[in-house]
Amino acid sequence: MDPIRNPYAPGAGQRPPELAGRDDQVRAFDVVLERVARQRPERSLVLTGLRGVGKTVLLNALRSQAVRKGWGTGKLEARPDQPLRRPLSSALHQAVRELGAPLVGEGESDQADHVLGVLKAFAQRESGPQPKLREQWSPGIDVAAVRGRADSGDIEIDLVELLTDIGGLAADLGKGVAVFIDEMQDLGPDDVSALCAACHEISQTGLPMIVVGAGLPHLPAVLSASKSYSERLFSYQRIDRLTRHEADRALTAPADEEDAAYAEAALSALYAATGGYPYFIQAYGKAVWDLAPRSPITAEDVAVAAPEAERELAVGFFGSRYERATPGERDYLRAMADAATADPGGTDAVGSVATAEVAAVLAKKPQSLSPARDALLKKGLIYSGERGRIAFTVPHFGRYLRDQA
Repeated sequence: MDPIRNPYAPGAGQRPPELAGRDDQVRAFDVVLERVARQRPERSLVLTGLRGVGKTVLLNALRSQAVRKGWGTGKLEARPDQPLRRPLSSALHQAVRELGAPLVGEGESDQADHVLGVLKAFAQRESGPQPKLREQWSPGIDVAAVRGRADSGDIEIDLVELLTDIGGLAADLGKGVAVFIDEMQDLGPDDVSALCAACHEISQTGLPMIVVGAGLPHLPAVLSASKSYSERLFSYQRIDRLTRHEADRALTAPADEEDAAYAEAALSALYAATGGYPYFIQAYGKAVWDLAPRSPITAEDVAVAAPEAERELAVGFFGSRYERATPGERDYLRAMADAATADPGGTDAVGSVATAEVAAVLAKKPQSLSPARDALLKKGLIYSGERGRIAFTVPHFGRYLRDQA
């Protein structure tokens, strides 16, 4: 098989050649865009799932849909060490510019210039003491900042005012605005509260603006802890692994474009190896294609290529995350894997284990392990879907840890 023609794409957030298994989400988002554009009531959207299920890929695909509809869009990736104000300002600046170049930034629309001035005031306002002039961040907006609007320093008040103004501009232009936020669970508590409040205000006023967030499985709990009404504020969609039929399509459709095929036994072997997780499908597909001598690809080809795919995943997918943990945190991770193996019946549908079981494996009191657990939660290596239980954010991570042992 010609490696130059290899169609598979095992990259972080890189769109695969065939976006299999996400047709329902794509169709549903088209409906959301049309309803919002017609000022029909609709909720913002939150995508949740483990690492490697394709949340970022789907987020980008939904953004492309909005762009094709003529919407203004902006995207940001939340980080636990960065407040929301600056990255959101950049995303919203891009969205306003996309609403219509002839109207924005060229002096032809007083309303557009006013909105950009409000956005600049929002961007430059810090919640704490004002920085020195040389330390102030410039958002790259050419109009003067508008004082007295979205610049109070209270992120919740400011964000509500800013999104209201931008939504009003979009409505006057007959378009919409969509903000896409990846790794949404990493937003700080104040920023989460402000975002929920702003989405609530927008939904009540019927302005053509939505927020589309993506994050780990515990993101709904993060939102709910901030604002109780967030359970009704967002439409939650769980992004999971692919069915056998969808996984087969993710492999065979790109191969068909290159006049190649798979034997049925090869597809069965690949599904058993990948578990239907999109990132693993791309990684195994790439390795099998590079090592298979000819088409159709057989189960024997899969067996030969599997060690190469596993080595690649061990370094780039599992190993890079494992290396971020301290020795004590690694002990905790291995204990999680051992606890799941020792009592398979004690795990639930998402593979979580009780923190008490992890402590039992390590022969320590649960309270003494709280620092390691909390650090792993902050690093995004584990998550807690319910009190007293934890799970890996990365599929097959427990298997990787047992193999390493």
